[in-house]
Amino acid sequence: MTVAASRFRMFINGDWADAASGETAPVVNPATEEVIAEVPTGDAGDVDRAVGAARDAFESWSLTTPAERSGMLHRFADALGDHAAELSALESANVGKPKGTADFDVEFTIDNLRFFAGAARVVEGKAAGEYVSTHTSMVRREPAGVVGQVAPWNYPLMMAIWKIGPALAAGCTVILKPASATPLTAIKLAELAADIFPNGVLNVVTGPGAVVGQRLVTHPQVDMISLTGDTATGKQIAAAAAGSVKRLHLELGGKAPVLVFDDADVEALAEAVKNAGFFNAGQDCTAATRVIVRDRIYDEVMSHLVPAVASVKVGNPADDPELDMGPLVSRAQQERVAGFVDRARGYGAEVAAGGATIGPRGFFYEPSIVTNVAQDSEIIQNEVFGPVVTVQHFADDEEGIRWANGVNYGLAASVWTRDVKRALNAARRLRYGTVWINDHLTIASEMPHGGFGQSGYGKDMGLYSIEDYTIVKHVMAKIV
Repeated sequence: MTVAASRFRMFINGDWADAASGETAPVVNPATEEVIAEVPTGDAGDVDRAVGAARDAFESWSLTTPAERSGMLHRFADALGDHAAELSALESANVGKPKGTADFDVEFTIDNLRFFAGAARVVEGKAAGEYVSTHTSMVRREPAGVVGQVAPWNYPLMMAIWKIGPALAAGCTVILKPASATPLTAIKLAELAADIFPNGVLNVVTGPGAVVGQRLVTHPQVDMISLTGDTATGKQIAAAAAGSVKRLHLELGGKAPVLVFDDADVEALAEAVKNAGFFNAGQDCTAATRVIVRDRIYDEVMSHLVPAVASVKVGNPADDPELDMGPLVSRAQQERVAGFVDRARGYGAEVAAGGATIGPRGFFYEPSIVTNVAQDSEIIQNEVFGPVVTVQHFADDEEGIRWANGVNYGLAASVWTRDVKRALNAARRLRYGTVWINDHLTIASEMPHGGFGQSGYGKDMGLYSIEDYTIVKHVMAKIV
């Protein structure tokens, strides 16, 4: 069946706009490969219009009180709640998320936004005081300015709010560039925000990263760039932003270890990996990708893990609301995942579950387990970003921790043991921004999310995220 494509537009300075060129690009449902929408193909000129609007709006928006910004963010959250079913359906069709996954994304997004709305009123500096006897010093937190934000394709709605929410709460203005493959919920956000925020405070420009993203990064009137994406793109943006010394907020790749000691609850572990390794088709930078097991319980872990992964229910989200997993986001992503597994197999790895594409239509890949892989192998060291979990076995605790830390990424990890001392010692030594103990992937709006190493810097949730969008200013008054 052919589905008629909807026509979407960009949002600049409180108004809807086509690309200056008039060009559009198709948006594809990854479960069916059908075109479901057409969106403008923006260029540098479109970015310039949006930056000009954001710069003009910043002059007044930055002077609003925290209470005023908080009130508008609460109204924005209410609007999302009123359109939750529509947002979920749009996210499911555009990204291929099962209904349960899309519903969770919307619910958590609304909770995030409500947190940012409240937190806008509690960002503080140090108390005023005399650090020189003749002067009183005070510390102000002021908004960073105009922020260019580049959102990823794996959580288009949630990550958009992780960017928009703290930036607006801090008093910044925003130009959001959604991923080319998944722009639909970002455009819907603009529609819901249109009657809430002043013109120019929130702008959404669609188009290719090489054009729209590049212009944002190099534009002299953009004060800060926030990116969620892969590490290679983060490095490119950091280099490009250096010319104008822009502030950067980079949430990049991950390769999360699941460190399993010999006293772990194996049944709970298998269920957690089934969920945390294959949620969102494994397209998650904190997904449970590397299971690192003490050798003496390796066979027991595999006896639980293989059937758990084999039970993951995969299909077209439109056909079954009870699915565990949908397709990958694109043909390129499907080919990337298949390439990792095929190359690993070629180097002697064993595929204990899955290991193949599914069906003639849609970008599906089987939930997979790959074993007998070396610590320095490609599939261990690099981000697959799909429904693939590797399993290694270590000889002692030191080796397990060394392997867990032995990648360039440092976003998230988990530790599995019944020994509190052992768990806390491992959590202290693991170089990751989040460490779960006997769990994996649970998140809370109040807590920070961000990484070590090549997983980037800056925080996406919690009060720290708002602080990232502020600049500390020292004000000193002579009193004697």
